[in-house]
Amino acid sequence: MNSILIKNAQLVNEGQITTSDVFVKDGLIHTIGQNLNSVADTVIDAQGQYLLPGIIDDQVHFRDPGLTHKADLYTEPRAAVAGGVTTFMEMPNTVPNATTQELLQQKYDTAAQKSLANYSFFMGGTNDNLEEILKTDPRTVCGIKLFMGSSTGNMLVDNPETLEAIYKQSPMLIATHCEDEATIRATTQRFTEEYGEGNIPMSAHPLIRNVEACYKSSSMAVELAKKHNTRLHILHISTEEELALFRNDVPLEQKRITAEVCVHHLWFDAAQYETLGSQIKCNPAIKEARHKQALFQGLLDNRLDIIATDHAPHTWEEKQANTYKGAPSGLPLVQHSLQVMLAFYKQGKIPLERVVEKMCHAPAICFQVEKRGFIREGYWADLVLVDLEQTQAVAKNNIHYKCGWSPLEGQELPGVVTHTIVSGHLAYKNGQFDESKRGERVMFSR
Repeated sequence: MNSILIKNAQLVNEGQITTSDVFVKDGLIHTIGQNLNSVADTVIDAQGQYLLPGIIDDQVHFRDPGLTHKADLYTEPRAAVAGGVTTFMEMPNTVPNATTQELLQQKYDTAAQKSLANYSFFMGGTNDNLEEILKTDPRTVCGIKLFMGSSTGNMLVDNPETLEAIYKQSPMLIATHCEDEATIRATTQRFTEEYGEGNIPMSAHPLIRNVEACYKSSSMAVELAKKHNTRLHILHISTEEELALFRNDVPLEQKRITAEVCVHHLWFDAAQYETLGSQIKCNPAIKEARHKQALFQGLLDNRLDIIATDHAPHTWEEKQANTYKGAPSGLPLVQHSLQVMLAFYKQGKIPLERVVEKMCHAPAICFQVEKRGFIREGYWADLVLVDLEQTQAVAKNNIHYKCGWSPLEGQELPGVVTHTIVSGHLAYKNGQFDESKRGERVMFSR
């Protein structure tokens, strides 16, 4: 493996920005310091650029296997790497669902052959696979995923006895999608009766998948976790009301209940259904502007711990289905999440050190990722160089998603990723990929 010497970088790490060199050897960060003269195969002069730890995205849907016309474990990791995401954790609602150890292992085998980024995969929970869940190895798998909402068809876990058993016996972190099924069914029926089957407006989405549905499910998850001392992580919080469920008076390392916010719930609001329509239809729904503002504050005051994407691509044709019920939920974001947060930094809304904390350090702490998420000697060399003086317009000719579109198209975003190093391999440089080495399977210190 080639050695790499990065010179004169502004290193953003653990709450500080310092000028430093970094020497990478045998996949690891070997030395950090000033005026390093290590002999290296590749030397990068990073004068004027910022060096960040590689982003860890703890929630993506890469659609492989079974839905590979939308995305797959080759295309989406490439897009991730182009955006500075070096590690992803992928969800089990593929086809077939990853709800047995055998099916879960098949995803790992595929990623080992195809993925440019580092990877881990959630084990999926159902109403009847507790025995398979309990076989999951906490050292080699990121977590157990439960869909406590109607987003995912036959992966809905709504049996009270099953939920109690999983929360009580899970050997590891449980990550949940929380929306109350009964509430959503009732609001869907009401809007169908009001507008007719094919005439519900897209702007009704946050009224159908409403605040009550989110809060009711999230509060139940928190109640179960407190009862059984479960390690619970609630994904994609989307409402102001849910913030009351989370603590900010203890360090992240001590929390048993943590929460994530996604970039689209910080960036978009309900007023944009008028112009973007189904492009921003996702579950849980993007809601009115007060939620966006509250979520940002919750991020800054540490009630929300992690920033992620819930990257969930569909083809443009699927998204353009001409009815509310026909258009699938989900949007592609993994290539642009860092740039979205850098836009907020440029606007003065969040310090750069806090962006790194929430996208790199916090996922590593939350999931107990082994030797990643920080720029430290002896850690894996997952590194991203960013030129904050450049901007880049999101356009079809620079989107790497298999689906070929983004709800951010036309936006001029700051902070161009110039280099991405994945486990010591220079995987991306100035718009070009080096696919001679694949990413690594992530391990966990549990």
